Amino acid sequence: MKNKIQIFVAILFALGLTAIAGNVKAQTTSNTIEEVQLNKDTFKEIKSLLIDQFDFTNSDYKEGIVNSEVRFDVAANGKIINVRSKGDCKNVSKEIESVLSHLQYKIDASKLNENMIASSYVMPVTVDINNR
Repeated sequence: MKNKIQIFVAILFALGLTAIAGNVKAQTTSNTIEEVQLNKDTFKEIKSLLIDQFDFTNSDYKEGIVNSEVRFDVAANGKIINVRSKGDCKNVSKEIESVLSHLQYKIDASKLNENMIASSYVMPVTVDINNR
């Protein structure tokens, strides 16, 4: 009977070690989806459309250089969707979101290189507000 108890305890100990090892491996494995960081030259068309449509006359904007980061998804048809922006001035961020959300522009997937194919993108935007 003593041998059966020792064998049972040894099996429980081995199963416990296996469970701990599997849990540690699961925690160290990275299953995150990385966003693609867009550099200055990547989406020139989007940035130029943003500049053309941006309302620089709003008096609620913070004066000076305003840095923002805009995140957006690209639908299967190339339309820019789910635009989210955050930065130094919430009013500038809202304007960026509004402009990009209402663009009638579609991204041509053939212009993207294979390192840039994703569904979510992050793009830095810097706006200089100096006309008061």
